[in-house]
Amino acid sequence: MFVVAQTISTLIGLYMFVIILQVAVSWLIVFKVLNTDNPQAKNLVNLLKRATDPVMVPVQKYVPPIGGIDITPIIVIIGLQILDTLVWRLLSF
Repeated sequence: MFVVAQTISTLIGLYMFVIILQVAVSWLIVFKVLNTDNPQAKNLVNLLKRATDPVMVPVQKYVPPIGGIDITPIIVIIGLQILDTLVWRLLSF
């Protein structure tokens, strides 16, 4: 069971990294460091959006932006960390 817990924990960690990468890319777009007219940049944005939207969009329905800042990634990452803790407690005994 330890290997299963470790695999799930690694996948959760990778998904948290993808969320952080998506946030960083969105900031780069806002500050005009990254231009979405570039095809490679557009592909990266679309890939990250497809990877994070299934989790982020349902949470965004219930969590409004605070002061114009979307805190959905923070809430999702906290939820993933709680899930990671539960996985370790349930599967590694």
